[in-house]
Amino acid sequence: MDRIGIFGANGRMGQALIEACALSKQCELSAAFVRAQSPLISTPVHHINKAAPTDLSFACESALQACSADVLIDFTLPEGMRRHLESAVKHRIPMVIGTTGLSDEDKQILCEASKHIPIVFSRNYSVGVNLLLNLVQVAATKLADELDIEIFEAHHRNKIDAPSGTALMIGEAIAHAKGWDHDTVAKFDRSNDHSAKTQNEIGYSVLRAGDIVGEHTAFFATMGERLEITHKAASRLTFASGAIRAAQWLRNKPEGLYDMQDVLGLK
Repeated sequence: MDRIGIFGANGRMGQALIEACALSKQCELSAAFVRAQSPLISTPVHHINKAAPTDLSFACESALQACSADVLIDFTLPEGMRRHLESAVKHRIPMVIGTTGLSDEDKQILCEASKHIPIVFSRNYSVGVNLLLNLVQVAATKLADELDIEIFEAHHRNKIDAPSGTALMIGEAIAHAKGWDHDTVAKFDRSNDHSAKTQNEIGYSVLRAGDIVGEHTAFFATMGERLEITHKAASRLTFASGAIRAAQWLRNKPEGLYDMQDVLGLK
């Protein structure tokens, strides 16, 4: 039985992770961490989420040393992730990380940490999205070069980073398949463009509204036809279940930086 510790356990993804952990027969929730200033510290997790064990209380994230977790899961913001990763390395506990909006410096910190502990990092833990990454690469290589390639994504009003990490994953997968440098061909803003788009760019469009969990579409359009490959998530439990699956896969793995493609055997 894998013992799972969750950072940001009081947040929306944290609550979904608790539920996903309860639904799994191969793991159990052993720690639910919140920020040091949270009024929830010492409150039974069961009072907030009925899926949680009745004998477990919210704990300060600094109490990591006292927890009995085999794997830690973190979907918090970059600042918190850096703190949690440092503690995980110190105590040699593997991590599953789903934090988005990471800077180049954050990514370098991840790479350095993976020399000491095994880490699964993905910007999306949905099985469907990771299959979509394979599909868009096939489309990018098999369709004609005279294609207009666009990516659309929609999320709830509170999502901060834009485009989403998943949208960037899709664009990077397409660019890799086409032999392009993604940062060179990515087009995030056309407000100052005064010419028609070219076929060697990947455009991004973003919608933030209401409570949309997550929608992503890759468009491959040419004269006379258009291919759309879409994934829609109806619940955060979709991502949480994938993260729990990654945590179970990660235990006893050697040090290194892995992703959901590794977990699913898609590489």
